[in-house]
Amino acid sequence: MSIEVFNESGWEGVNEEMLMDVLSFALGEMDIHPDAEASIHIVDMDTIADLHVKWLDLEGPTDVMSFPMDELTPGYSRPDGASPGPAMLGDIVLCPEFAEKQASKAGHDLPHELALLTVHGCLHLLGYDHMEPAAEREMFALQNELLADWYDDVDKRGVVYQPKPTGPGAFPTAAERMELDRKMTGEASEADTPGIEEQP
Repeated sequence: MSIEVFNESGWEGVNEEMLMDVLSFALGEMDIHPDAEASIHIVDMDTIADLHVKWLDLEGPTDVMSFPMDELTPGYSRPDGASPGPAMLGDIVLCPEFAEKQASKAGHDLPHELALLTVHGCLHLLGYDHMEPAAEREMFALQNELLADWYDDVDKRGVVYQPKPTGPGAFPTAAERMELDRKMTGEASEADTPGIEEQP
């Protein structure tokens, strides 16, 4: 995969190599062409808050946003298929400052939270969403499966990133993540809840 990372956040503790690794793994597991392109933008709270308002008309910062260019379904761009080949998938935007607060409340570290959010953003680039309950359950189950499989793959390769967390918030269901969102906003209404974000 061709993955570029643009870190404009100035935030400590962001492992860009790890983010490229988890995104590359997730795209490979979803049968996306190995020459597909994507980018990860790491930004500060003000920047993601501006994007949140501009694209989703929601006030305040959030953790991740996805901007798909060529929405692909799994297998669409397989190297062995009769497909158009590699494509530019789009951009994932992460806010580590916001994510660190979420990670603390969920009981794990920032690197794991950013890996989780990267997989979540990847699935949005591929056309998954969580607007309906069934789609939400499917997306979160796939997100957790990909993330857990990535940790296993990292171990097999002998690569050292953050340890795989075992706490209850590490591989959350949609309902568990919604509860975390409520904690983050001090019991704000669901419509105003920041957190794992849909694409514009």
